[in-house]
Amino acid sequence: MATTYGPKRLVVGAHYGLRDWLVQRLSGIIMALFTIALLVQLIASSGPIGYETWAGIFASQWMKSITFATIVALIWHAWVGVQSIWMDYVKPDGLRLVFYLVTAFWLVACGGWAIQVLWRL
Repeated sequence: MATTYGPKRLVVGAHYGLRDWLVQRLSGIIMALFTIALLVQLIASSGPIGYETWAGIFASQWMKSITFATIVALIWHAWVGVQSIWMDYVKPDGLRLVFYLVTAFWLVACGGWAIQVLWRL
């Protein structure tokens, strides 16, 4: 008989949690650092905040690079969160697969759009 508790318990499932936990924490840190960098840029700018100010903030290559990293982190963060929701609440495997595919398509499309907007500035 299999033990259902302790270190020799039988663990089943697609994810054991550590990787997703680390992804959520690391992507959260990246997004927090980006927010701080953006706030510093906005506080340092003088005058009203318009298109020219925003374009000036994102004109430098280092800001575009950390914005790109933040977009990737945000997409990965959202994927892990939504994947957990689908896994917990959508029980039929076929329907869950459809939800995964729609979510993946939506996140890739949003990421592509965000990167396109970023490189147009």
